[in-house]
Amino acid sequence: MGRDISGRAGKRTAGVKGTGARVVTCDVESWSQFVDIIQSWQGFRNWCFRGQGDAGWTLRSSLSRHIEVSKVSRKAWVRQEERIRRIFERKSHLFTADTPQGDELEWLALMQHHGAPTRLLDFTWSPYVAAFFALERATKDAAIWAVNLPLLWDIQGGRPIDGVNLEKADPRDADAFRKYYLPNKSAFVWQGDPFRMPQRVVAQSGTFLVSSHLGKTVEDILAGYPGTGELLVKFVLPAAKLRAEAMASLYSMNITQATLFPGLDGLARSMAYEFEYSWEVDLATNEIVEAMRHPRLPGPVLDRLRSKDSSAS
Repeated sequence: MGRDISGRAGKRTAGVKGTGARVVTCDVESWSQFVDIIQSWQGFRNWCFRGQGDAGWTLRSSLSRHIEVSKVSRKAWVRQEERIRRIFERKSHLFTADTPQGDELEWLALMQHHGAPTRLLDFTWSPYVAAFFALERATKDAAIWAVNLPLLWDIQGGRPIDGVNLEKADPRDADAFRKYYLPNKSAFVWQGDPFRMPQRVVAQSGTFLVSSHLGKTVEDILAGYPGTGELLVKFVLPAAKLRAEAMASLYSMNITQATLFPGLDGLARSMAYEFEYSWEVDLATNEIVEAMRHPRLPGPVLDRLRSKDSSAS
């Protein structure tokens, strides 16, 4: 691709590391800079994003992380992954009558939705939803991972990846899942959705990455893909510097726990940010905000509006 993901029009610049590699890191200094980067290139509309509260965390599924904690032998991975999938299917009818039919990915999405460890990674089409998940509870550097899906699709549609033709490796098909994913032999990632989308995935503009290898991170897998061009960009956001502005901006977009997790649980979770938000006072000092004291539109803002209006005419 060879695109510049630094700040546009000679304004702020973002430190980009690993340019020309499959995986690059972009250090962001402010919330407005991140917004500028995302909005200045339409191509990001076809990428998917994932927010993580610690920039030091790798891109690994919940099942991969659980393997590290539980110390289950690699020789037992296949048997144990099949075991939890089988147990969940046999018992889930006790709690819901609307169980998946003939879609392995829908089963995995249902498991993930209710807290079971799976090899799925939640992503979203919205960089702002990803930013919410990255920054909501972050206290240090957070990360937004961005996957270049058009390039990924192009590569995977034109050649086998690690010996696998991905057109035959659709994880929605149970036989394909057993053949290409459970053995953890080939290293590739698949992006897509179950045919029936869970409500939470719809609310979050979500999609899934499915890793074929529980022992490898997504960034390691993509770093080994053939060809050239950035497949993965890691935006590093200093939470201490930009979290307050970002969260207020996301709140104004109606991106909250209440909207991302429909239901009473999501509403309850959203109270944490409601506690730290006020339109009336600066909560750090409990003083009335300046815009409430002097509600007229500031001159510089009016000047920018007038200039835009005159240029449009």
